Amino acid sequence: MPSPVSDFPAATSQDAAEHFARKLAFEADCWDVHASFASGMVDFVLLDVRSPALFAQAHVPGALNLPHGKMTAHKMSQWPADTLFIVYCAGPHCNGADKAALRLSRLGLSVKVMIGGMTGWADEGFAYDAATAA
Repeated sequence: MPSPVSDFPAATSQDAAEHFARKLAFEADCWDVHASFASGMVDFVLLDVRSPALFAQAHVPGALNLPHGKMTAHKMSQWPADTLFIVYCAGPHCNGADKAALRLSRLGLSVKVMIGGMTGWADEGFAYDAATAA
């Protein structure tokens, strides 16, 4: 009798490679975002999609505050059309980043979610900034 882990067979290596490559097309992790800022190789715009009040309390360094409800075609036109946006919210218990990603993708923009959000950032031991205007 198989264990609960092997009760369902693993995907083929080709299927697994396709799945994980596709997943990485939708997500960035906190470590990679931090490393990009630390190296100065930032080829994306990091958006904190929480409220301005929460952003003022603490946010990821380098992030701009833009709640998902404020993401309009007019507002997003301030960036080049080929801009990659990385969005985050409070953490895995919050779907604000998903709402932002949906809104941006519906506007025809490139977007990834920073998995973990503020919680993931803290879990990695990275420092926050506070009281920076967007």
